[in-house]
Amino acid sequence: MEAATQAVDEAKLEEAIGQAVSDAGAALNGALVMLGGELGLWKALAGAGPSTAAEVAERSGVRERYVREWLAAEAASGYLEYDPEADAFTLPPEQAMIFADEESPVFLLGGYRIVSSAFKDRPRIEQRFRAGEGFGWHEHDPDLFAGTEQFFRPGYRAHLVAEWIPALEGVEEKLRAGARVADVGCGHGVSSALIAKAFPQSSVHGFDYHESSIERARELAREEGVDNVEYAVAAAKDFPGDGYDLVCFFDCLHDMGDPVGAMAHVREALADDGTVMLVEPRAADSLEGNLNPVGRMFYAASTLLCTPNSLDQEVALGLGAQAGEARLRAVAEEAGFSRFRRATETPFNLVLEARP
Repeated sequence: MEAATQAVDEAKLEEAIGQAVSDAGAALNGALVMLGGELGLWKALAGAGPSTAAEVAERSGVRERYVREWLAAEAASGYLEYDPEADAFTLPPEQAMIFADEESPVFLLGGYRIVSSAFKDRPRIEQRFRAGEGFGWHEHDPDLFAGTEQFFRPGYRAHLVAEWIPALEGVEEKLRAGARVADVGCGHGVSSALIAKAFPQSSVHGFDYHESSIERARELAREEGVDNVEYAVAAAKDFPGDGYDLVCFFDCLHDMGDPVGAMAHVREALADDGTVMLVEPRAADSLEGNLNPVGRMFYAASTLLCTPNSLDQEVALGLGAQAGEARLRAVAEEAGFSRFRRATETPFNLVLEARP
């Protein structure tokens, strides 16, 4: 029996084609956004007002013919304004915050490096999908590690010391007096160094299983002149030490194969009145609540990065980047925590507090 043919709604088809074309253009333009950062094109436009291709080429040292085509692509993407009478392009201040100002809390160029790594790793990830196997964080292209540092640094700088720590019960006072802190899954150590620099009386210990990330963390700490932070290669379930007043997981608990085991180890390593700060991607507790642009980005990252990493480890729980507060609460309670609350949030993050 032939399968019934579903009627095609021409208007819906046209809409779907439009989205697919837009997405393909966005994917290609991602490489151009990165080039703009690497070649200094965004900075050549920032604060300069209307600029011709020749002027941008002169400021950046890039051949004009390349610059003109790049400018046209960014104008078509809506990132630049174009004046046809003057044949000039302007980078609005809002877009400058995203692409040109590395100190901006919404600087997003690092995100494009993460996207770049995903495309480079796609053939190997496809093989793991077919085999039902995981793909460890350490196996990815180096663009992922550099991009993660660059992507998360602006948000941590803007929110961690000024908002997130003060939202935790009694933690800021402990840190000012001198506390013992563990940053689990610290990556390149941006978060660890920020805490150490803001609270010089405290001692901060960053742990990550990825050796090259720990090497980079030590390098960054030296560059920042921070001497009350130290780093060690260690997994979340066996990092050393005890009596920690604060243990932090920055955008990493959901990546772990055994988040319950990691939290149970933290429970044992905490001081009696210690606190766990979980910074996780913002998510609703239901799939339908995450069907929005932020959820789209996080589900994509989860499919390519977070879930494969979890499936590469023991237990392989596969929480995913859109686990949501309720599921994270269940993890904490199973690990032995009796108090759990949402301390604060941003458009991209949930900041959760767990206590014994």
